[in-house]
Amino acid sequence: MPDISRLFQAFLAPAIFVSATGLLILSINVRLMGMVTRLRQYTHARYDATKNGREHEAEAYTAQIHSIEQRAELIRRCFLLTLVSLAGTISSCLLLGFGLYWKDAAVLAVILFVLALICLLAGTVYYIREVTVALSSVQEEARDSRFMDLGAPPEIRGARDL
Repeated sequence: MPDISRLFQAFLAPAIFVSATGLLILSINVRLMGMVTRLRQYTHARYDATKNGREHEAEAYTAQIHSIEQRAELIRRCFLLTLVSLAGTISSCLLLGFGLYWKDAAVLAVILFVLALICLLAGTVYYIREVTVALSSVQEEARDSRFMDLGAPPEIRGARDL
């Protein structure tokens, strides 16, 4: 019976990290999906502007697309590192369980858990970098006179034309 209580104790600490990492992944996913949606809107608006000979407008959209793509790359790296951290944490839980019967597995679990936390830290650094530039696209858009001459945003213009 003491082995079973030790097994649950060994699972508890990494399980807390699994829960916290899962919530972080959810947050990252929401940010990434927002960026993807905005990129799709701008890509379609740029295509429309190019097709209709509004080169000035197409250039403005191209600049914004580039800016958002850079932010999306930071979030993508954050997402991947956090997912690797989650997989490492879950694997370390399993190895801790095996560690009750095979001592080398416990050592591997500790090494894997430390590596998973390093990945989580690196992912968090990417997230911090993205958050610090999150408003840059909006600020660039506000400073860009090409956007100020467009009138209503494309999603509003499209709804008004209906």
